[in-house]
Amino acid sequence: MGFFDKIKKIGIFNGFSQLDDDFYEELEESLVMADLGAETTMEAVEELKSRCKAEKIRDIEGARQCMRDILAEYLSIGDLSVDMSRKPAVVLFIGVNGVGKTTSIGKLAARWKREGKKVLLCAGDTFRAAAAEQLTIWSDRAGVDIVKQHEGADPAAVVYDALSAAKARHSDVVLVDTAGRLQNKANLMNELNKISRVIDRECPDSSRETLLVLDATTGQNGLIQAKEFSKAAGVTGIVLTKLDGTAKGGIVIAIAKELGVPVKFAGVGEGVDDLQPFDAAEFTQALL
Repeated sequence: MGFFDKIKKIGIFNGFSQLDDDFYEELEESLVMADLGAETTMEAVEELKSRCKAEKIRDIEGARQCMRDILAEYLSIGDLSVDMSRKPAVVLFIGVNGVGKTTSIGKLAARWKREGKKVLLCAGDTFRAAAAEQLTIWSDRAGVDIVKQHEGADPAAVVYDALSAAKARHSDVVLVDTAGRLQNKANLMNELNKISRVIDRECPDSSRETLLVLDATTGQNGLIQAKEFSKAAGVTGIVLTKLDGTAKGGIVIAIAKELGVPVKFAGVGEGVDDLQPFDAAEFTQALL
């Protein structure tokens, strides 16, 4: 069973025998329902028509393979790995509350610990009740260190403490949890900017990543979130969570195409191993 086999497939390719107007119309509707968005869907379908004509593709299976290639190309942008070349590497996790930020951090901490890296967690979400406690449970489970302060503390001060500890303990990577109050954008941007300045000052030569955690069930709202957070924090990659339900997660194709941000990890379940490096070809195969 493939990693993305839990995604419910788009059945459009099974219901037609020829590439006619009805097929393309139905395909457009199906892709929009899979959360690709109207603009990306129209471009993809026009590209499919063009390639089928140029390559003389007349059968449904050939069209499916062609569409898979088109969508995989949209997703295949940027570096899919997380840069940890200069220590301590700092990975900021951003996203609205409830998308699975803390859980994603815990799962990645466990993955990188298994790979032999010395991992440090930073409980930078000091506003959400029990956020630090939740992250502490994951630090215990993964067997990695954590730096935290009291609820309501200045997030930038917690990050400062974590970076000081990382340098003293020769950590390979620091994973920073952040608050997700997108409804108050000015405060959020100020907070992220402040954290960024602390990292610039304390670890100017370190590798940096900013991963936006998105809930696959969010649908079109995910593109709005991605645009807002990209403005605030310069997103370098996406972690797509909760693909284990009815969500197809097609919104990441729109995000990759419109914002040029690669999907780096995807989660299809609750288990510690259910967050894996993203594979564009496998994802589009499962989607279609």
